[in-house]
Amino acid sequence: MTDLLLVAQLPPFLLEALEKDYILHDFLNAADPEKLLSEVGPRIRGILAGGTKGPNANLINRLENLEIITSFSVGFDATDVVAAQARGVIVTHTPEVLTGDVADLAMTFILMSSRRIGESERFLREGTWLKQRMGLGTTIRGKQLGILGLGRIGMAVARRAEVFGLNINFYDTKPMGDLTYRSYPSLIELATASDILLVTCEGGDATRDLVNGPVLDALGPKGILVNTARGSIVDQPALVKALQENRIAGAALDVFNAEPNVPEELIAMENVILTPHIASSTHETRRAMADLVLDNLKAHFSGKAPITPVPPQV
Repeated sequence: MTDLLLVAQLPPFLLEALEKDYILHDFLNAADPEKLLSEVGPRIRGILAGGTKGPNANLINRLENLEIITSFSVGFDATDVVAAQARGVIVTHTPEVLTGDVADLAMTFILMSSRRIGESERFLREGTWLKQRMGLGTTIRGKQLGILGLGRIGMAVARRAEVFGLNINFYDTKPMGDLTYRSYPSLIELATASDILLVTCEGGDATRDLVNGPVLDALGPKGILVNTARGSIVDQPALVKALQENRIAGAALDVFNAEPNVPEELIAMENVILTPHIASSTHETRRAMADLVLDNLKAHFSGKAPITPVPPQV
């Protein structure tokens, strides 16, 4: 049986399926990771990674017989893909299968934040409705939705948002071809034109703190920030400060800088919606992601090309 190194937390049903055909070595929870590597390192031919936990260059280069890294996530920024590909190590991920669920949550956030759904539920549950009427929300019809990163998920949200009467604008560094949506030459300009700024671009060093103080100021005191991508893309301290100073109207966040830790300041704010990184957390999507992990491994170790390899990274 083939030896694989586990560096991320995977669902039990996937681990059970993997254990039928592979020998798993738990590096993530090892009492002595160095001892584990000294014992099994030369036998490791694959790494099981995740969206927020993956191998760095040092670990990749220490495994002399490593052939493939398969990530249980559409995002692969936790893995040093450049280091892996430089050694000829294949990296795979799970695109497409989670697009719909992530887009659904993003659209839900857009509606919830504008209509103050989270606040209104607390208003009722706490008995405040018995004493007074709640303040008004804002319709999304006719508003400007700015999408940072018009990839698979960004496009899926755009299609949903059109049905609700939103105007779609975007900023992306990659050529997008002919689209009916308006493209802006910079993120600052997109934020300035947006009522709601949605973050759906890739994580990693290239986008770290891309949504910073000046971008939030451009979004303005009536603007809402929505992030279902990666916490690293938003300068979290700058976001907290902008919210505290009412320089933006609110935020809806599924991802954070140091998950599962969330700043107490964000938790205390009524105008902030928070969820624990659940964008792809449905039974159907997680099963589909698991199947893709298994299929990528099976294809590779049977001498075939993987199904969803990560494109070459520079």
